[in-house]
Amino acid sequence: MLLVQTERTGQSWDKPGHDDKLYWIDSKWFILSQTLRSSRLGRGCERSERVREREPTEMFELMGVPAQAHYGQVMLGLINGAFYAMLSLGLAVIFGLLNIINFAHGALYMLGAFTAWFLLQYLGLGYWWALLLAPLATGLFGALIERTLLKRLYGLDHLYGLLLTFGLALIIQGLFQNEFGSSGQPYAAPPSLQGGLNLGFMFLPHYRAWVVVISLVVCLATWYVIERTKLGSYLRAATENPGLVQAFGIDVPRMITITYGFGVALAGFAGVLAAPIYQVNPLMGADLIIVVFAVVVIGGMGSIMGSILTGFALGIVEGLTKVFYPEASSTVIFIIMAIVLLIKPAGLFGRTA
Repeated sequence: MLLVQTERTGQSWDKPGHDDKLYWIDSKWFILSQTLRSSRLGRGCERSERVREREPTEMFELMGVPAQAHYGQVMLGLINGAFYAMLSLGLAVIFGLLNIINFAHGALYMLGAFTAWFLLQYLGLGYWWALLLAPLATGLFGALIERTLLKRLYGLDHLYGLLLTFGLALIIQGLFQNEFGSSGQPYAAPPSLQGGLNLGFMFLPHYRAWVVVISLVVCLATWYVIERTKLGSYLRAATENPGLVQAFGIDVPRMITITYGFGVALAGFAGVLAAPIYQVNPLMGADLIIVVFAVVVIGGMGSIMGSILTGFALGIVEGLTKVFYPEASSTVIFIIMAIVLLIKPAGLFGRTA
């Protein structure tokens, strides 16, 4: 059932009445009843050049829900799925190649967003510069963590790396929360990506479409480099047999550092993309990391393509769940994770050890 509401009066209707008129005002539908049209506001609307009268049309519904609601939630699902895919991809790269469960990934995602905000506030560098410099700075910080802390844990149980990165996440998040509080810092989208496109059946914001497209490009490019290039084969070989690879003159420790830094840079890149949508908040990573770990488990720990496909798919499932059964939208991913683990413990795309 379509609910159309006027911005100025707050009056709303479930469907146009026989004496109501449907108008198109600044890319939105509005209904003016006979009573409202006789008022000064209604007469002004009818005379405005921005207003064009349209005939009411029947709206397609699926299970009692308007199609527009489905389209909107699919778009929101793709947005969330883009961030799930980017973050789970970074986790999959780090775990798949280095066998490190990086629980600091959410804090490093937040660090990427704050780096973009710092560049704008103190250096006057806008979004496009931040999209280049913030992932680089975050990746260098990640490389420093690997060189000074994580390298001491290689060969030990995964639990030690998990505890270390969990402690780092608490430290980083606590420092920023102590300085900036829990409220978000605004970060505007670049002027070239503001506004949107009316597709007739939905309004598509330019920036959100950009996020989906660039996330998909980065994810697929990462998969191609790791799975289809000589550099990727070196990385995989260095993980499985570092002694043999080093015998061929390849600096394995440096490759490991670069790999971890790249995985962290993906988190920083996602943080910059998220800043104009969710604002820059010290808790933005903590709110997301648990869901991202669930995505990685469902796709398969260490599976690059599994993380990409599962991230986008679960984002759409979560979005559609908000339409049909909103109460389950915050738990549907974990329910799917439990079912997948019961059927296939290695994940949908994971390999059994």
